[in-house]
Amino acid sequence: MEALLKDWKAPKLPDEIPHGDMPGDKICIDEGHIAKAQTLFPALKDLLAAQLQASPKGKAVVAVCGGSGVGKSEIASVLGYYLNQLGVGTYILSGDNYPRRIPRDNDAERLRVYRVGGLRGLLDSGRYTDDMGQTLRSLWQDEVDCDPAMVQQYPWLGAYQQAGRMALTAYLGTPNETDFDEVNNLIARFKRGDALIPLKRMAREPNDLWYDTVDFANVQVLIIEWTHGNSDYLTGVDLPVLLNSTPAETLAHRRARNRDGKVDSAFTTLVLAIEQKKLEEQAGKAKLIISKSGKLLTYAEYRKLMAEEG
Repeated sequence: MEALLKDWKAPKLPDEIPHGDMPGDKICIDEGHIAKAQTLFPALKDLLAAQLQASPKGKAVVAVCGGSGVGKSEIASVLGYYLNQLGVGTYILSGDNYPRRIPRDNDAERLRVYRVGGLRGLLDSGRYTDDMGQTLRSLWQDEVDCDPAMVQQYPWLGAYQQAGRMALTAYLGTPNETDFDEVNNLIARFKRGDALIPLKRMAREPNDLWYDTVDFANVQVLIIEWTHGNSDYLTGVDLPVLLNSTPAETLAHRRARNRDGKVDSAFTTLVLAIEQKKLEEQAGKAKLIISKSGKLLTYAEYRKLMAEEG
């Protein structure tokens, strides 16, 4: 506690520092991540000092949230390193261990939800025909059924896309996709002072699923790095930290990483847009917000920035 209240100077980072617990996760910390962490940390440590003082067990939960590719893993790692260097025991948990399906299967489920929702929307509108069904199968094959440009050629596709988007919105970042109950339970166990807590590990294959028991006896701060770290479905987070980026910035980052061949697909763009909207709806709860350029923002400044970018 005394360390958090003192003046702070950023220590030099070693080549390797502890990071989130997602199996196989590789992070690459650059100067931009370090600069943002150094901007965030003075304000975060003051908030943490008050939170730890108020906590019956001297525990606090920080959530570092934001869109895909905004730097959650990297910045959370640097913040955790700074806290540990001050003697404040810190563990970094990756929320990506808690979806109900491995990434490949979840990607397939997202697409299935969208397409089934779109079909049902057409049926409910009374416009569905056998010819439409045949056309849709062709569009599915080419993976362009959610491309807004296709509506000019097939006007009825607008009803399909609207219904598909609604169905996908009801899936993304909800308990249908993610086991929030399990995360809420481990947060509750941490805050009540349990020393040993089993944590889920999920990699990229169906058989890569297990639990590691982690010793939290000397851990005061749990940092959760996760897109959904500020979700209304998540309970027990004391200090949500929003790393902001616009959809265009997020897509540019995904292109730079080039993790898969579909980074520019219309469906990926749709998923990012829906996630961004949900992040905006939750932003009012964030205790700290930092822009892509590395500036701390008030909520009013954040709203103005997003309006200008929109």
